[in-house]
Formats: sequence, C-alpha cells, structure tokens
Amino acid sequence: MLRRMLLGVSRSPQIKKAVASLPVSSGIVARFVAGETAPEAVLATEKLVSNGLRVTLDHLGEDVTDPAAATATADAYLELLKKLSAAGLTKYAEVSVKLSAVGQALPGDGEKIALDNARTICLAARNAGTAVTLDMEDHTTTDSTLGILRELRQDFPATGAVLQAYLRRTEADCRDLAYAGSRVRLCKGAYKEPESVAFQDKRQVDKAYVRALKILMNGSGYPMIASHDPRLIRIAGALADRARRKPGSYEYQMLYGIRPEEQLRLAGLGHTVRVYVPYGEDWYGYLIRRLAERPANLQFFARSLITKK
Repeated sequence: MLRRMLLGVSRSPQIKKAVASLPVSSGIVARFVAGETAPEAVLATEKLVSNGLRVTLDHLGEDVTDPAAATATADAYLELLKKLSAAGLTKYAEVSVKLSAVGQALPGDGEKIALDNARTICLAARNAGTAVTLDMEDHTTTDSTLGILRELRQDFPATGAVLQAYLRRTEADCRDLAYAGSRVRLCKGAYKEPESVAFQDKRQVDKAYVRALKILMNGSGYPMIASHDPRLIRIAGALADRARRKPGSYEYQMLYGIRPEEQLRLAGLGHTVRVYVPYGEDWYGYLIRRLAERPANLQFFARSLITKK
C-alpha cells in the first residue's frame, strides 16, 4: 500500500516542490543520484569503472511537454558522450534514454521527434564507441517504445531494450526480442500500473520475472538481469548455467547506491556488472520510485530528514 501511495504522488507538483525545497533531502538524493552535471556523472563513472564495474548513465527527466526541452535533453546526452569519450570511458559506459524525455509525449509528432532525437544520440554513441539502451516507462508507452526500438535497430543494432516483468504482456515481448544481437534489460517494473495490465502481488511479479528470464536465457540475445533481489540473482545464475551461458554472454545490472557490496562481489566472481547511474536536476520522479521499491529506502529518507543539519 505504501509503495502504491508513493508512486501515486510521484508526479505531484506540490509534493515535488516541497521535497525539492528541503535542504535536508540532499542526503538521500546523493545516495541515489550521482550529481546534477555531466562532469559529476563522469567522476562517478570513473570511480565505478576503477572498481571493475560497467556503467549506464541516465540524464534524468521525463514527460517533456516542450520541443525545446526535448532537444535540450538530447544535447545533454551529446555533451555527456563527448566527456565520456574524452575520459576514455566509452568502452565501459553506455547511456540509457527515456523516450518521454526526448519528445515521445509531445502532441502530434511526438513519436517522430523522439525517434529523431534518439537517432541523434545513437549516432553520437556509436561514434564514441558505445551504445544506447531505451528505458521503458509506464505501460501506455510500451508499444510506442518498442516501435521506435525497431526503427533504431535498423541502423543501430546494438540499441538495448528494457522489459518490465510485472506487465502481463512481457513474456510475449521477451520471445519477440530474444534474437541474436538483441540486448534486453529485464527489470521488475517501477510504475503504478492497473491490475488489468500488471501483476500486483510481489510473488506473482517474482514468478513472472523468472518466466521472462528463462525465455531470455534460452534465447540467442544478451540478457541484462536488472535486480537487487538475492533470490532472483541466485536463480539467474542457475538459469545461465542450465542454458550453458558463459560469463560475458549476459550481465547483472543494479542501481547506483543500492547494494554496492553485492555489485563488487559479483564482479569479483568474473561477472559483468553494470551500474545504472542517474544524474541531473530533475531527480524527483526517480527518487520517489526508489523510495517506493523498498521500505528501508523510505526509512533512510526519514532519518536523513531528522538528522541532516
């Protein structure tokens, strides 16, 4: 119930204003967000890479309703890619892009604007020696996002996809995307969705995750296991063994600031581990979803409000 409540208020401008204006909130923000600028994001990337980890970077922002803002987001990715390249990090770091941040939600030609902006980012990423993964958002954008993915993969076949296990459609989407060269990040899902399209019970979501992961592991693509759940991580390893996958034919992904010791442990065992690193000024929606995922996150936030001077 708490999770659903937090997700329900995640887009409230009144609550956003109140939380963002609290100076004490910086403690929890700093735990989950690498900074507000590209140089700060690059510094965080350098530190993670030095510890044997890979990175995917997200310039925070979503639901853009202004074409100029969509262009500004695309430009921010171009700046980031230049800085990553200059720092020699593009062998280890890619970028993750929310299509709603580059124009998908705009009226009229929103999909075309998002496709054009995403194409510009993909070209810059390829020129820099890396790739793009398209983040998935709420279920109303799934068909649009997968359509744009198909368009981009014609010229940029390394473009990654994200699928959310709690959606009832995801097993079918996994079958469609489990082909050679296809990179698919499988996560549980972090948006408030109706029961008609998404499983609500945690056990149902976990079972759906395993079913979807089986499809990806037994397919010809490159599965990206996005989970912090110890049990699912163990199951993923077992499924990889059964599918006779070697390290390097799949990877684990975790969020910046969550279970960093486990990230290092898995990397120390020879697995590819990629950390999802968000940065930027528009951190509110992202933060609320992180708080909603685990009660411990909310408790940490409450303590920061009380103890931060």
